[in-house]
Amino acid sequence: MTGQPKKDRTTRLPRGLFTERAKRWAFVLAVAMTGAASISVARADEAQAKSLLRAMSDYLAAQKAISFDYDSNLEIVSTDQQKVGLASSGTLTLNRPDRLHATRTGGFANVEMAFDGKTLTLLGKNANLYAQVEAPGTIDQLVDVLRDKYHRPVPAADLLMSDPYKELMPLVTGVKDLGSGVIQGIECDHLAFRTKEVDWQIWIAQGTRPYPCRYVITSKKVTGWPQYTLDIRGWKAGTEVAFDGFKLEIPPGAKKLMPGEVPDLDEIPSVFSAKGAK
Repeated sequence: MTGQPKKDRTTRLPRGLFTERAKRWAFVLAVAMTGAASISVARADEAQAKSLLRAMSDYLAAQKAISFDYDSNLEIVSTDQQKVGLASSGTLTLNRPDRLHATRTGGFANVEMAFDGKTLTLLGKNANLYAQVEAPGTIDQLVDVLRDKYHRPVPAADLLMSDPYKELMPLVTGVKDLGSGVIQGIECDHLAFRTKEVDWQIWIAQGTRPYPCRYVITSKKVTGWPQYTLDIRGWKAGTEVAFDGFKLEIPPGAKKLMPGEVPDLDEIPSVFSAKGAK
């Protein structure tokens, strides 16, 4: 009838059904917000981990002189498929940019290495053998020569380079900040990184001297996932470092090897196999 107000044709839901749908939407939104928060936290953890690694790298690069003692454990697979660990200890003194002196003593070898910016000298004390390689340049260049020309990578050498962050990060596909850990009584930030071929972890001392306390590398491309662990102790830097001549005394009667016969710095006994790549 003309002049009468039109009836409200808006569909009205029963009160109970509206309440139920509201609850469902509230649950969906809560889940979505939780997921977003998790992503934000993960990104924050990743950014924090990278920041901590960068701080360690900058600290190491700024030190002209460094020395420390270390314990290492190389877990490998024997030829009869038994996983065993080869433990050794040693010392290292570094003076940037081109001086390095390191020792390593284990159950199978007693090795000493010195680099004076021109010549690298390697001495196997047990076998009374030594090798000398002309390698003028910096420590960074020495590491590259040993790895690329002589196929003798120096374990954990990335930590000795002038920019450890640049050496460690290019192939990283995953980053985690695992919080705090304690290594030999030192509270550390524990970080974990993944690449296609290896996983690696590092524990970095908290405070004004963020040096590496433990470094672990796990190979994923070799059967048995062999693992190398380096524990660092007795850290010294700057004026704390004792004088080192970066020279080696060659014992009488020591046999000199040809440059192409540079010994393996790990000297894994023949009973163990480094084969088994997948």
